[in-house]
Amino acid sequence: MEKNVRMAILFDFYGDMLTDKQKQYFELYYSENLSLSEIAENDGISRQGVRDIIVRSENTLEELEKKTGFVRKHMELLNDIASLERDVTEIAQINASRFKNGRLLELCNSIYDRLQTMKE
Repeated sequence: MEKNVRMAILFDFYGDMLTDKQKQYFELYYSENLSLSEIAENDGISRQGVRDIIVRSENTLEELEKKTGFVRKHMELLNDIASLERDVTEIAQINASRFKNGRLLELCNSIYDRLQTMKE
C-alpha cells in the first residue's frame, strides 16, 4: 500500500490520539499536499521542526496500529465482505438460472443488503 494512502487510513483510525499541532501539520502535509517548507513558512518554524512533528505523528500512528491492529482487522473484514458478496451473487445467479426459488432470492438479497450495511 502506498505510504500516503496508508497514512491517511491510519490517521482516520487513530488521528484523535495525536496532539492538535500534530493533527494540523499532518493534515496540511498529507491532505492538503503542502510541502514541509510551506508549512514551516506559514507557521514561522523551521522546515526540520515541521518534519520532526510529522515523523513523530507517523511513528505514533504506526505504533498504535502495531499495538491494536485495528486497520489490519478492518481491511481483513472488508476483504471477507467482498468475498461474501461475490458468493451470494453467484448463489443468486445459480438460483435464477436453475431453481427460480423466490425465497432463496429473498435470502440472497437480504444477505447482500446486510453486507452493504457492514461496509459503512
